[in-house]
Amino acid sequence: MAQDNLSVVLRSKGDLRLENRSVPEPGPDEVLLQMHSVGICGSDVHYWQHGSIGDFVLTKPMVLGHEASGRVVKVGSAVKHLKVGDRVAIEPGVPREVDEFFKNGRYNLSPTIFFCATPPDDGNLCRYYKHSANFCYKLPDNVTFEEGALIEPLSVGIHACRRASVTLGSTVFICGAGPIGLVCLLVAKAMGASQVIISDLCQERLTMAKDLGADFQLAVKKDDGPQQLAKTVEDMMGAKPHITIECTGAESCIQTAIYATRSGGVVVLVGLGSEMATVPLINAALREVDIRGVFRYCNTWPMAIAMLASGKVNVKPLVTHRFPLEEALQAFETTRQGLGIKVMLKCDQKDQKP
Repeated sequence: MAQDNLSVVLRSKGDLRLENRSVPEPGPDEVLLQMHSVGICGSDVHYWQHGSIGDFVLTKPMVLGHEASGRVVKVGSAVKHLKVGDRVAIEPGVPREVDEFFKNGRYNLSPTIFFCATPPDDGNLCRYYKHSANFCYKLPDNVTFEEGALIEPLSVGIHACRRASVTLGSTVFICGAGPIGLVCLLVAKAMGASQVIISDLCQERLTMAKDLGADFQLAVKKDDGPQQLAKTVEDMMGAKPHITIECTGAESCIQTAIYATRSGGVVVLVGLGSEMATVPLINAALREVDIRGVFRYCNTWPMAIAMLASGKVNVKPLVTHRFPLEEALQAFETTRQGLGIKVMLKCDQKDQKP
């Protein structure tokens, strides 16, 4: 094995570099992976540009990347379910302790959880990376490495739709047609939503949403009022939607989500914006509109793999740009400029295929 471990390292706010690090040695319950495909997430770019997200502040150099897949090249002594050569998708959040959240199946809420590329934990945008074997999931032969990497954003969609109780016949409004809005669209449709309307400022993204199965696309202008937009949603669908999934974090979009959702319905907040937001809470309360939060995901990888392997969900069109790991800085700039949908970095020099 080559002892070069080219890694994308954020040293400080605005200072993103390619560095050669040593190849790690897996512990008893870990596997060493030769990384193949790693997607760039908006959070990676946010850390690069701002050095923090909420309470998570960069205090030392950190390897970025958490949407990832790779091949097992070394197996820890206690690992039984994986072997060298297995292709796996990586769940980036690994509980550090068996606390109450772990016990009741909501390990994503554990305050001590390890999470790739969230300070102080290193991510996996590198040639070689070690990870808990229990959070590496074997990919079927008909699921590509890129699809494996896209399970991470797809999992956000699965968790959001579960939290929203999307089911057969649900009508759904999705605010924002970025990568997360689009995976919410794919999952809502797969879970039986009868009609989905999706909104965005960008016409290119709405076109992609239409291609992926959105029944209605709502082009938003910056000066549109929340109540006005909510009325447009109702007019386009013929009735207020049962469920709204808010994927932007923008205050005005949260307001629109509440106004647009029918009485007794559900608003799920996926997008992260400023800590405080002014929202029509009394409107929601009087109409018994439930407002539910989403923090990443839990227990989603098996479902995601089954959806991809069966063909029920197709995430392949989301990848619009590919770069070799050596061109990571250009890839990050492409993402920062908002070009395309999902930028994928290819970490294996000998295999740049999807």
